[in-house]
Amino acid sequence: MLVNAYSKKVFNLAYHFSGSAQEAEDMTQEIFLKLYGSLQKYDFTRNFTAWLLTLSKNHLIDEYRRTKWERTQRDEFNDRVIAQNAFSGPERSAVREENKKLVWQSLDRLSPEIRMTVILRDIQGRTYDEIAESLGLPVGPLSPG
Repeated sequence: MLVNAYSKKVFNLAYHFSGSAQEAEDMTQEIFLKLYGSLQKYDFTRNFTAWLLTLSKNHLIDEYRRTKWERTQRDEFNDRVIAQNAFSGPERSAVREENKKLVWQSLDRLSPEIRMTVILRDIQGRTYDEIAESLGLPVGPLSPG
């Protein structure tokens, strides 16, 4: 029942984090196996979706640190997106491909935690409250010091 209810959300998060449908499928299965093993730790007073997204985020960050995702996976993702969004005119296509490379390069420079935040907000369209809850952070600016 949980897989049916939440697999799309977990898959989308994994897909946007990895850039590969195959990797996202594998990670989604791993996350649900981890979820099954962690259900006894769940605090029923907390929001389940936020808890699952936190568990997913932690798994994805751990996986990122462990494997440092291979460049070929990103290249396959870029090729699929370009093929699906073909433009008329070679100039437009070249610009689009260059933009994709710049986005991936920029995301690569971010720490896994910040990368997850960017994905949740800008790619998945989550609200700041949802992001804060799933990452265990306060909403609003952090105080200096």
